[in-house]
Amino acid sequence: MATPTTSVKDVAVRTVRAAGAATGQLAGGLGTAGLALGLLVLFALAAVTAPIGVGLLIAPAALRSLHALAARERERLTRRGLEVIAPDPPPTRLRAALVDPTTRRELRWLIRHATLGFSLGLLGLWLPVFAVRDGTFPLYWRLVPEGASSTSIGLGSAQSWPDAIAVGLLGLGWIAIVLGLSPAMARLQAAPGRTLLAAGPDTDLSLRVAELTATRAGALDAHATELRRIERSLHDGAQNRLVSVTVLLGAARRMAARDPAAADELLERAQSAAEEALAELRTVVRSILPPVLADRGLAGALSGLAADSPVPCSIEDDVPERCAASVETTAYFVVAEALTNIAKHSGATRATVTVRGHGGRLRLLIEDNGHGGAEEGGGSGLGGIRHRVAAHDGTFRVTSPSGGPTVLQVDLPCGT
Repeated sequence: MATPTTSVKDVAVRTVRAAGAATGQLAGGLGTAGLALGLLVLFALAAVTAPIGVGLLIAPAALRSLHALAARERERLTRRGLEVIAPDPPPTRLRAALVDPTTRRELRWLIRHATLGFSLGLLGLWLPVFAVRDGTFPLYWRLVPEGASSTSIGLGSAQSWPDAIAVGLLGLGWIAIVLGLSPAMARLQAAPGRTLLAAGPDTDLSLRVAELTATRAGALDAHATELRRIERSLHDGAQNRLVSVTVLLGAARRMAARDPAAADELLERAQSAAEEALAELRTVVRSILPPVLADRGLAGALSGLAADSPVPCSIEDDVPERCAASVETTAYFVVAEALTNIAKHSGATRATVTVRGHGGRLRLLIEDNGHGGAEEGGGSGLGGIRHRVAAHDGTFRVTSPSGGPTVLQVDLPCGT
């Protein structure tokens, strides 16, 4: 009997989260759409004043603004979902831009985003406001001046409780529209950018191939480094302890006949060494692929890291679905390495780890209140984190001004 209830609850939670994420996307799109609308007016002004020469002076600046805005939109869309691969840098000279396919695609995107994208962004912000305003109207309807409109759309005037309740029901309708349509509206707003701003079939992707080659080389280096770490752990830890066990057992066997008490002491020492070797082996195995990930998932594994951290650490997670095992393993080790660095180098008294999973991306935000100044190299482990993240074609950013705080941002594709 508990399963249907749990299922309905999970669906409701996912629906609310999806609507909230979509509202955030629509708001972000409204920002670039507002800039696109202003830029579209600038292009229209350039076209109108071109015959008198003014437009020819405006055009280069307008083209540079167009390319910058398109790059900003690619970055925004990449943060919210699959990566939008940028084409080769388009020209800014007017004559070359007129025949450049990338510029033409960006102009088509500009028109659509300044009109449809702007309208969807406004609607995405207005609908939640309508829902709150009308949904709570029965709580304050008596305070509304007589003759004033009762609904968000300017229709009707509440004169009695049934009228106020009707407005409240309208608010529930707005909520249903927000929950049902917001994700589709966000996809519709993003569609022109994902279609027109991505590299076309005629674009030279050699730079992208070179970038991927570099990240794969970094992944191989990270793999080799990890193998060397495991080899050192086995050689310096478990192997030495097993050699000690062998020596102690041999000495105990030779001493058993003439001094049983001393032989028994040696056997106890051998048993202790064997137990320590077993603990070392377990530690090495966990460092290769933590079993806690399979048992408790990423959120549970990170909670375990936070509980073991010398610096008080809180975990905020919103990952509705599991990611690929390799991605979760990378996220786990990124957080583990970051918390180790915080404990060793930062002087922090508090750390926060935020994990979000939406739109096929897994995002980590690790922040501490330490003295800052973290840099790659010098044994900080940040270089290893970068290599691990690059192996998945993810992004890694570090912000650590002197005096703090230190913020690590990681963006990974969830994989399948």
